Amino acid sequence: MSGFSSLARSSAIMTAGTLTSRILGLIKASLLATAIGVTASQADAFDVANKVPNTLYMLLAGGVVNAVLVPQIVRASKREDGGEDFTNRLLTLSFLILAGVSIIATAAAPVLVWLYSSGWSDDQMALATAFAFWCLPQLFFYGLYTLLGQVLNAKSSFGPYMWAPVLNNVVAIAGLAVFILVFGTNNTSPHTLDTWTPEKITLLAGTATLGVVAQAFILIWPLKRIGFKYKPTFGFRGVGLGSAGKVAFWTFAAMLIGQLGFLVISRVAAGASVPGEGNASNAAYTNAYLVFMLPHSLIAVSLSTALFTSLSRDAANKDTAAVVGDFSMGVRMVGMVNAFAVAALVVLASPVAMVIAGTGREQATAIGLVIITMVFGLIPFSANYLAQRVFYAYEDAKTPFLIQLPQIIFQSLAVLSASIFPKSVTVAIIGLIMSLGYLMAMIISFAVLKKRLGEIDLREVLTSHIKFLLAAIVAGGAGYGLLFFFPDFSLAGRWQAFVTTGLVGIVMLVFFIGACYLLRVRELHSIIDVVAGKLRKAA
Repeated sequence: MSGFSSLARSSAIMTAGTLTSRILGLIKASLLATAIGVTASQADAFDVANKVPNTLYMLLAGGVVNAVLVPQIVRASKREDGGEDFTNRLLTLSFLILAGVSIIATAAAPVLVWLYSSGWSDDQMALATAFAFWCLPQLFFYGLYTLLGQVLNAKSSFGPYMWAPVLNNVVAIAGLAVFILVFGTNNTSPHTLDTWTPEKITLLAGTATLGVVAQAFILIWPLKRIGFKYKPTFGFRGVGLGSAGKVAFWTFAAMLIGQLGFLVISRVAAGASVPGEGNASNAAYTNAYLVFMLPHSLIAVSLSTALFTSLSRDAANKDTAAVVGDFSMGVRMVGMVNAFAVAALVVLASPVAMVIAGTGREQATAIGLVIITMVFGLIPFSANYLAQRVFYAYEDAKTPFLIQLPQIIFQSLAVLSASIFPKSVTVAIIGLIMSLGYLMAMIISFAVLKKRLGEIDLREVLTSHIKFLLAAIVAGGAGYGLLFFFPDFSLAGRWQAFVTTGLVGIVMLVFFIGACYLLRVRELHSIIDVVAGKLRKAA
């Protein structure tokens, strides 16, 4: 109980920050859909251009930073200077690499756009390239944000890292609002490929990048508050960076094959776009993925961020029992929330898509189908994410790479075969393939962890998830029953879809909690005990 209570306290502020950020992210996605559409050519052009820097960052630094920085800083903190010199050298080297790669990537914008697209016209390629020149500098600032955030996490200051994206979304939303005010929506004044001026491109893509800049720089203030002062320090030999380099190499290799797999997805999804038919393509895939990632980000990322520092400390102290206990508790807590999310998003896929797309049943149906196929992979995706953090805590990035390799091979080959299906369902088939790949990776990860750690409470984890899924079925039945009485209302417009999502979601949550309570789900009772304790203290 004390372990759960401590974990809940550590992750609560992060969950609040992530929830706020994700809500704003959905508002941003909705405004973007209103501004330039979802299935239109210009929407796919901006989607690829704005997605490339994030994709490259995940390839070149994202996973490396997450796997390397926290365990290394935790171990370095045992040195006489508290790890200050080591941290400064590690940050300096990372900044130099990020700056160099960002400059090269920006110069290579035309090549990168070509790689992530397929079958586009010259006008669409030119527009996407113009967007990319503005968006690719985001690569450096994404890296800066993550580096500074992981230093905060290693010092057990978790909140700022999760709240900083709120500022990013606020800036981007303001930019989109100005764009709509100045240039109109895609419905009132269609932004076809021949209407894009330098001013329109700068406003749309420039404010997107400005948000990422603000997200990175806002972390300087909390770093100063905890007493961390960065000092550029050069000389990278003989200071203990060797083990960090090995972890970084294998993490980079894993990210490389992951992004090669994503490249396949991007090109196949781009090929599904047929002008005038409203098929789901890259922009629809991105919106569906945004919905898919919402519950994962709220719970799995928040919990794993709080757990990672303690996992790294326990791994360094060779306290296997503590590592197993935290991991098992984390998987079960994440599984309970994700089980409800799966039920809710399957039932409410079309209304949720309508909230994002804004107009047109066609767009909502295209995105909704992709959401349904994607969301079946949510539980194994989050569970595998937590398993990876255990490997990283032991400074082992090679094993996650070896696990991910067959997953990506399977997904890539299967995605290529998705092109044989009708273009109207190509992206939905991709979502289903991704879910199967996540399930395969989770099974392998758990098997390897069980062999390495001795025992990870597989029976308890499985029993808990069976109860979660039973409760989810009850909640799903209640949700479908409600939708049966007003199916047309839920897709009549954005506000109707929002009301439907809120009301049906609340009813489903009540049924889910009630079913969990009757099934004596231990994790739910732990939450109730913690909340009751807080209320008693407040009284």
